Amino acid sequence: KINGFLLKPADFEPGKKYPVVLDIHGGPHSTHGYAYFHQLQLYAAKGYAVIYVNPRGSSGYGEEFAEAVLGIYGTKDMEDILNGVDYALAQYDFLDESQVAVTGLSYGGFMTNWIVTHTDRFKVAITEGSICNWISMHGTSDISPGFIEREFKGQTSFEELWEKSPLKYVDQVKTPILIVHAEDDIRVPIEQSEQFYSYIKRQGKVARFVRIPECTHVMLQNGAPDKKEARLSAMLDWLAEHMPTE
Repeated sequence: KINGFLLKPADFEPGKKYPVVLDIHGGPHSTHGYAYFHQLQLYAAKGYAVIYVNPRGSSGYGEEFAEAVLGIYGTKDMEDILNGVDYALAQYDFLDESQVAVTGLSYGGFMTNWIVTHTDRFKVAITEGSICNWISMHGTSDISPGFIEREFKGQTSFEELWEKSPLKYVDQVKTPILIVHAEDDIRVPIEQSEQFYSYIKRQGKVARFVRIPECTHVMLQNGAPDKKEARLSAMLDWLAEHMPTE
């Protein structure tokens, strides 16, 4: 069983249809829970319904569940996330299935990249602090090669890392995508977003790149208030441009 959560939009009115934001957590061994998360509440305040799911790989459900995606990123986890969206759309008639955005940070950003390179079902995307190329990530991140060796069960040859990299499939991107990255991020170096943005733009696709100066991978925790505000404003502006609420 997979746990999922749904926030109704502020000033909810029965009988109306609302656009939806799917948020994917980082980690992958992080978790969503019954706790206040400002960003998700902000989406709801702006008139969006918000779906967030704890797919296989999440913490809080035991070791076997948390390790169920080792070596197979982008498979069972993606299946759980998309099944969660489909379940919510089927259960709640106020969700507009034609107006669904996908967002995520860190591993959630990787998964957003993976999703938009493997399906065009989403209206718009926001990817942040994300991985697109596991080969360069393996050699530049401060997380150490040991993390990727463990997460990929030793499948770290160039060929194996490239197979799991969204950049390999970048020509399949059709979804308008906002790419956000902190310039001082050494957990997921900004070269990851630079690569992804560059190749999407070269194909003439719709993308915007927002670089946040003087911030790191954990800017949500320790970024300066003006940087946090700029980040959220850029994200809300992108949603309003491509998937506006009333």
